[in-house]
Amino acid sequence: MARIPNVLRAAAPAALTAASGLVGGYGVARWTGRRELGGAVLAVAGAGAAAQWHRRSGAATAAALTGLYVVAFGGSHPLAKKIGAWPSVLAVTGVVAAASTAATALTARKH
Repeated sequence: MARIPNVLRAAAPAALTAASGLVGGYGVARWTGRRELGGAVLAVAGAGAAAQWHRRSGAATAAALTGLYVVAFGGSHPLAKKIGAWPSVLAVTGVVAAASTAATALTARKH
């Protein structure tokens, strides 16, 4: 079985937390019909991811990734008008997860 490099293993939890917030937030809002519940999922996961990013990569990286998370959420709305809701959510989630993994892995390599 292939071994996962340590830097990628360390990056995965924050990327998964952020992805869970974006996908889970939309899913909860859609399936319950209550946007505020989806927003709560988005906010809690975003705060958790931000704390993980801060611990692993420092304040500057955490601020940049948190900003990307918020922009991705906002950007998914106009994108949904062009490609559909779920494809939009999945697209922005992929961008955030990839950026999170890359930034966290790069910071882990420096240390």
